[in-house]
Parts: sequence; structure tokens; C-alpha cells
Amino acid sequence: RSSKKRAAPAKKVTTNKSNNTADAAPQNAPAADTVPVAVAELKIEQPRPSLRNDNAVQRTMMKDRTPLAYEDIREDDVMYSQRVWREIDVHEKMNVPFVYKAESDNGNQRFIMILLNAIKKGDVTAFSSAGGDDRFTTPLPFSKIAELLVGKPRVQQIPDWKNDPDGSKGLMKDTTISEEFNPDLIERYWIKEDVVFDKESSRMYTRILGIAPLKTILNDDGSFRAVTPVFWVYYPDLRPMLAKYDVYNGRNFGAKMSWEELFESRMFSSRIIKSTINNPNDSYISAYIKDPILGLLEGENIKEKIFNYEQDLWSY
Repeated sequence: RSSKKRAAPAKKVTTNKSNNTADAAPQNAPAADTVPVAVAELKIEQPRPSLRNDNAVQRTMMKDRTPLAYEDIREDDVMYSQRVWREIDVHEKMNVPFVYKAESDNGNQRFIMILLNAIKKGDVTAFSSAGGDDRFTTPLPFSKIAELLVGKPRVQQIPDWKNDPDGSKGLMKDTTISEEFNPDLIERYWIKEDVVFDKESSRMYTRILGIAPLKTILNDDGSFRAVTPVFWVYYPDLRPMLAKYDVYNGRNFGAKMSWEELFESRMFSSRIIKSTINNPNDSYISAYIKDPILGLLEGENIKEKIFNYEQDLWSY
């Protein structure tokens, strides 16, 4: 009889695959969405520069133009300051350059296209105007601007002509529909500016702080509904870029000024829609004067009050 112990048989280990949560897929998993989530896109054509000189003269000064630096105003020298909001209507004759539709080496010459190109390239930052915010608090990405201008893409069912050529089966399929941007719907702009009297130079200064394009909202029948600001752009950041864009001059196409010179020279027509003069509720004129004609006269009254303050400081 052998004294050696027989080795115990090895235990058989079984693996329960049903309990392996890492490899097992859920039996009732929801079906994947067949239509991918679409993101709003704003199709802006890239500028196509001329391969030959497209002018009678060699225009090279435009590329080297830079805006003049603002004169410094000390806080202690400010005797008087008011904030004013203005509205520019592109339908007025003086504001025709805002909707000039020609193409140039810089791209489309509409003012809204100049702004959108600068934002898309990252030259300037757009800020949100949600809730009436005009203090440049929330940067706005270009994708969000596209969504505000053309809306979110929507999914709609259309007949599936590929699998049902004659339509007898009634097969349908999902498709994503995106609206195209129409620059003609940008018909107004808002300007936010400060009017400051400097006692050191005995001069009244008007400094633009921001510009906002307004989108026209139409009803289903095409009638006018409302306008709303799309975004705000800080004007001092915009000045170097605007200095390199020419403004359309219908009377003399050769005598051009830059967009920066247009704003600094006040070569545009506008009306006052809000100010800080006797306005403790921070309301627009349209909020407490419903008649548009009386609202226009109130804006002229505000303009006259600012003008009279400067004139009353002088003695003759």
C-alpha cells in the first residue's frame, strides 16, 4: 500500500457570461437615431482677391491704414457725461453704404458681412445681447451667431423616392433642412455711445462703445413683426479692422473713406432711441412713448438738451 496521498482533483471554474456586465450588451437598448444632430451653419464665401490690378491706380494705402489713437480724457476733467443709444436705418439715403452689395478683394461689402467675416476669422469678439445685455459680458461663439441668424436645422419627413419610386408604398424618410442666411434682413443697427465734456480741452467728445446689428423678424405671411439685436461688438476693438475697408461713395467712386472714418466723422443718419437723461427706469423711448412720431421728437429733444449744455458753458 502506497503512503503517497492522491492529489485532489482540480476544481472546474465556470464563468457566467450573463453576469459579465462589461461584455454583455443590454437586451432592450434603444435604437440609434438615424438622423444626426445638425448644427446651424452660416455659409460665408471666402474673399476671392483679383489676380490682376482691378483699379486704374495701384491702391496700396488701404492695407497700411491704422486708426488714430483717441485723445486721453482724465476722469477728473469730465464735467458732463451722458450715454446715448442710436438706431441706424439702412433705408435712409445717407446710410446706403451699409447695404452696398458689391464684391471686393475683402469680400462682400455689406456692413453685416464685414462684421461676420471679422468675427469668423477671430479678429473681433462678438458678445451676447440676450436679455437686453449690452455691456459685453458674455462672448458669443460663431456657431451661436449662425443659430441666431438662420435658426436651428429642423428634421422633416419627405417621400423616399429611392425605395419607393412611384409612391405606392407611402415610404417616408427623415431629412435635415437648414435655412440660408439672407443679409437683406439686417436692416438696422444700434450704436451705443458716450457723450463727454472735457473741461481741460473745453470740448465735447462723442465716443462710440458698441455696434449691434438687428435682425428683422417676419410673420408667416411675410409681414413685419419685430426687430431684435443679434450680438454686440466692442467698437474700439473693431476700429483697426474697419480702417482697412472702404466705404461706397455714390457721387465719387474714387474719393473713398474708410468705415472707421465714417463713424468717427459721424457720416451716417440715426435717431436716438434711449439715453440716460431723466431715465431712472433705464427704458427705451418706445416703452413710454407709443406714438412713433412723438418718439422721434423725444429723441430730437434729447439731442437738443446735450447740445444746449455745451452752448450754455460759453459766454458771449
